[in-house]
Amino acid sequence: MYKISDEHGEFLIRLARKAIEGYLKNGKEIEPPEDTPQELWEKMGVFVTLNRYNVPPQRALRGCIGFPMPIYPLVKATIKAAIYAAFDDPRFPPVEERELDSLVLEVSVLTPPELIEGKPRERANKIKVGRDGLIVEKGIYSGLLLPQVPIEWGWDEEEFLSQTCWKAGLPPDCWLEETTKVYRFTAEIFEEEKPGGRVKRKPLL
Repeated sequence: MYKISDEHGEFLIRLARKAIEGYLKNGKEIEPPEDTPQELWEKMGVFVTLNRYNVPPQRALRGCIGFPMPIYPLVKATIKAAIYAAFDDPRFPPVEERELDSLVLEVSVLTPPELIEGKPRERANKIKVGRDGLIVEKGIYSGLLLPQVPIEWGWDEEEFLSQTCWKAGLPPDCWLEETTKVYRFTAEIFEEEKPGGRVKRKPLL
């Protein structure tokens, strides 16, 4: 996986917004633009997040869906994730056209998840808030939290693990069990400064 340039990060943000606008207009998924950089055809995991502008992080979320694994070319995954985040996040009603001017978009490009090996009690020492995102899996249950989430909520590593368990629909201490799998990943994150505005790389630390 190559490092995402600022230019390509901006391309993905603009593409995500175009995908949402296109779906609002005709109910169809747009095609990747002809000028898509070759690097963005590499398969990578990606999440698209919609946030309400000028609202504190804990209340800003308006939709967030993506693909943890690199199953689609990044350009196509971004289009699909943007549409799903806007219209298919079960936590929210579908985005309406009147909302677009009050939403800021965020695109997180993920590294492939890495299983955390070793004793369950050592897992908190093998992750770092501000660097890692987490996936928790047990049986049919699975939950993911992006690296920016614990920063926004002020969690430490153990709380981050517990909250990811909650996200999976599991008890908060399930990360201490041998039968639970915990994966970590990192992300390069880009966001609009205001709706449709300048795009910047989002630092976590």
